[in-house]
Amino acid sequence: MTTNFDLTRNVFGRLVLTTADGEVHESVAPVRAFPVQAPDDGIALVSTDGKEVGWIDRIEDLPAAVGQLVREELEGREFMPEIARINSVTSFATPCTWSVATDRGDTEFVLRGEEDIRRLTVDTLLISDIHGIHYLIRDVRDLDKHSKKILDRFL
Repeated sequence: MTTNFDLTRNVFGRLVLTTADGEVHESVAPVRAFPVQAPDDGIALVSTDGKEVGWIDRIEDLPAAVGQLVREELEGREFMPEIARINSVTSFATPCTWSVATDRGDTEFVLRGEEDIRRLTVDTLLISDIHGIHYLIRDVRDLDKHSKKILDRFL
């Protein structure tokens, strides 16, 4: 159940949570419980000291304005591009440079080793580059034939 609260932005652009009993928490941050499998379900509102001060079962259950604030804050905090196509790799031996098309544009990253490709589900992969940035392949079946062929060489 979503806790009864009010969520606003202060003059500094930070989220302010006011609970049903009137307690005010400055600079709260939304944190997804399941960022890949259920990105809009199970979101904790966390204070600056890391303490959970609010809970959201589903963003859709919130009033539109509050839901928009939570989405904006999550987008500003999270960076996990989704790979739509693997254009090329410099080598099938690691480390190698991958050229990919993502939902945030084309980019290149260095894959340190095959162990940096983790299977989250049967069809979902999480790839970490040399700098610790995570790239998501939500469903391997949605990739084109060329991308699947490259990916199979690393799995």
